[in-house]
Amino acid sequence: MLDYLQSAHREMQLRHLEEAERHVALGARHIAEQEDRIEHLARHGHDLAEAKKLLDNFYSCQVLHVQHRDRILRELSVFVPEGPELKLPAS
Repeated sequence: MLDYLQSAHREMQLRHLEEAERHVALGARHIAEQEDRIEHLARHGHDLAEAKKLLDNFYSCQVLHVQHRDRILRELSVFVPEGPELKLPAS
């Protein structure tokens, strides 16, 4: 019975890991798209304040997504491969 429960828990964690990986990937896409938008707005002389605030929110969310994914990986005792570096804005 214990083996079944451990197996079921592991399967649930693997599903959570898949979802967390999707969140990390989507977050990275949002960041890249917002950086592109900011570049476009800057080229055309628009105010960047709100666009940069949104980008800062995306960075904050991405940190949380990565931390969540890494916590699941630790629970699964899986090695975390090196991935793309999370670039945070200079303060």
